[in-house]
Amino acid sequence: MSELRTYLETCEKAVRAAGATIRGWIGRTSVQHKGPADFVTEADFAAQEVVTTTVLQAFPHHSVLGEEDQLAGDTPSKTEYRWIVDPLDGTTNFVHGIPHYAVSLALEYQGKLLVGAIFDPSLNECFTAAVGQGAFLNGQPIRTTSANRLSEVIAGTGFPANLQPQSPDLLVFDKALFRCQGVRRTGSASLNMCDVAAGRFGVLWGFSTKIWDIAAGVLLIREAGGIVTSPEGGELILSSGRFLASANQDLQQQLLELVREAV
Repeated sequence: MSELRTYLETCEKAVRAAGATIRGWIGRTSVQHKGPADFVTEADFAAQEVVTTTVLQAFPHHSVLGEEDQLAGDTPSKTEYRWIVDPLDGTTNFVHGIPHYAVSLALEYQGKLLVGAIFDPSLNECFTAAVGQGAFLNGQPIRTTSANRLSEVIAGTGFPANLQPQSPDLLVFDKALFRCQGVRRTGSASLNMCDVAAGRFGVLWGFSTKIWDIAAGVLLIREAGGIVTSPEGGELILSSGRFLASANQDLQQQLLELVREAV
C-alpha cells in the first residue's frame, strides 16, 4: 500500500511538472512534422525530459517508454517496472492554440498497470488512479456514468493521422452518430479516457492508438467502475492500440454490437 502511494505521488509530481513545462512553451514553440497532420514540438521533448528525470531520480532502476523515444529511434530498456509516458497528448491542439491536451503517465509491473496520472494543464485537472484504490480528479473520487443506453450518453473517439475512408474508427463513428446522444472527437485520447472515468462520456473506442496514449487512461476507467476490452470483447492487449471502453457492462455490450455492425 505504501509502495503504491509512493509510486502515485511520483506519477502525479511528474505530470504536473511536465504540464508546467508545456505552459512555458505556449506561443514560442516550433513545429516538426512526424507525418501528415502529425506534429511534434519542443514542448513534447521538454515535457518528456521532465517526466523521465522525475521518475528516474525517484526510481533509478526502473525504465521509461516515451512517445518521443520512437521519433529519436531509441530503444528504451525494459525492466520489470516500466513507466509509459505521452508527454503531450494532443500536440495538434497545442500547435493551433486549442486548450485541450494533456500529459499521461502510467507505471506497469510485469505488464500489470499499477498507477496512472493524466494532467490537463489548461484546466488544472489531474486525474489519478492506483490499482484497487479507485480513481480521483484533483483528489476527489470519480465514477463512470450510471446511464445504461447509448442513446443517453456522449461517445468519444479519435481518428488516426492517416485517416482513410474505411478506417474502423470512422466506420464506428458513422454508426454511433445515430445511436448515441452525441459523438465528440477532441484530439486527445488520454483526456477522452478521463472523460469516461469522470462520467462525462459513456463510451469510447480506438483502433489506432498507441500504448502511451491509453496506459494511464485504462487504469483510470477501470478504477472508476468502467470496462476496457479489445474490440472483439476479449482481454485488452495494451500494446495493440485497439480498445473499446464503456462506463458499465450494459453500455459495453451495446458498443460491441455497434462495432460488429460497423466493421
